[in-house]
Amino acid sequence: MRELVEAVRRGDADEVTALLESGADPDTLADGLPVLCLAAAAYDEPVADALLQAGADPLRRLPDGSTPLTRAVDGGSHRMTYALATSRIPLPAPARAELLDRAGRWSEVGAEAGLRRLTGLTGPVERIRVEDDEVGWWCEQLTLGPVTVRDEHRAVLTSMEALYGIRTPFDELVARALAHPDRDHVVWCDVVFTLGRRADEETWLWSRDLLNHPDRTHRLLAADLLLSLILGDIAKGSQPFWERGRELVPWAEQEEDAQVLAVLLHAMTHDSAPEIEAVGLSYLTHPDPRVRALVPQTVHRPESLSPVLTLAHDEDPGVREAVCHWLAHHRGTEPDVGDALVALTHDERQEIRIGAVSGLAYRDDPRCVEAEHRIGPVAGELRDDERLHDVWRYQRRREAADGG
Repeated sequence: MRELVEAVRRGDADEVTALLESGADPDTLADGLPVLCLAAAAYDEPVADALLQAGADPLRRLPDGSTPLTRAVDGGSHRMTYALATSRIPLPAPARAELLDRAGRWSEVGAEAGLRRLTGLTGPVERIRVEDDEVGWWCEQLTLGPVTVRDEHRAVLTSMEALYGIRTPFDELVARALAHPDRDHVVWCDVVFTLGRRADEETWLWSRDLLNHPDRTHRLLAADLLLSLILGDIAKGSQPFWERGRELVPWAEQEEDAQVLAVLLHAMTHDSAPEIEAVGLSYLTHPDPRVRALVPQTVHRPESLSPVLTLAHDEDPGVREAVCHWLAHHRGTEPDVGDALVALTHDERQEIRIGAVSGLAYRDDPRCVEAEHRIGPVAGELRDDERLHDVWRYQRRREAADGG
């Protein structure tokens, strides 16, 4: 059906869905390949999902011996692979073994070497960075001749092993993450997520021991893993390490790399041990704003409030925003908190002004009414910010309390 083929090529998921609902065959061929292969090659998840929902076969054996699923593995998109692999539950054992074997071979050689092996071509590889705005991670997309792949193969392997209950050795997963040494790369993220869901003492101790590594990238991964373990699985209500942040104090006291230190502090903020507050306050004037921004979250005693308030005047807007957020959720009755929020309603950044006004309203501070005018005209995404209604909610509470 030409209309379906063209809609898939355009990436028009709504039109694809409409055509399928009208009776179009989800396994329609385009140049000898099922249209599902077109969607997989284009990394078009909405179109692929529509085809799968309509019954497209991800295991259809093609003339070259591949299937749409194995082509998705070759393409290196772990989300696309996951969608195709889970559209039939359970995936037959032979198809599962083929998937893991193929992902393993790509992971071993790497995306560029695998691409050259697949195409048989030499010459320069075109590289672009692809960012996922929804999730916040990124990958590298490589093109050589007519073939394009993404460097997510290690994430494909990691997520599929976890799905099928395979407990990959800790050191092997660490090596996969370190092959992409960036906290926001999809492989790093997937390894951290996978190990974080294990939530066992063995993984905790191995991650903590990794903090002793002389290489800062190893320590950064260790801090990320420990943060993931502390956060736990919120959906399942499993957070066995929530109060274990205090164990990281010795490392936080001596860590010199700002990024590693910031992640360690983030992990420690979920524990209220007094020694954590002491570490946090020791970094009140740290040169890196990522570290200073986390100091308020380490504070739990009223007597420590005064040093934190100095950060409300920090030169870095990210620090001021973090302090504003913390003050807006602080439930103590100290008048200095309200005064600091009033001062932040004059901040040059509108988002900080919104947060400060909201914090005043939530504290039932009548100064929020006058301060609301300092927010100014709101445009863009901020127009949908729920905090813009907090002064109105405050006024309704006052009217109700006055019997109005």
